[in-house]
Amino acid sequence: MLELLKAGEKATIKDISSVDSLVRRRLLDLGITEGSEVCIKCILPFGGPIMIESCGQCIGIRRKEAKRIELERV
Repeated sequence: MLELLKAGEKATIKDISSVDSLVRRRLLDLGITEGSEVCIKCILPFGGPIMIESCGQCIGIRRKEAKRIELERV
């Protein structure tokens, strides 16, 4: 799960099918699909979002959604 990684770690996305459909659509529009490599940029405190980088762009994902993204560490 994406939320278990620490800042600076890289992983490959295995499955995003359990993510909310609107969030999944947003990820797909940004080019973040199954097989994409992501890097954790930072984890904001107090239950804030997780900042990830993929395809040269940084985006924030709610922790609730990050729990549903299955990864494989690189």
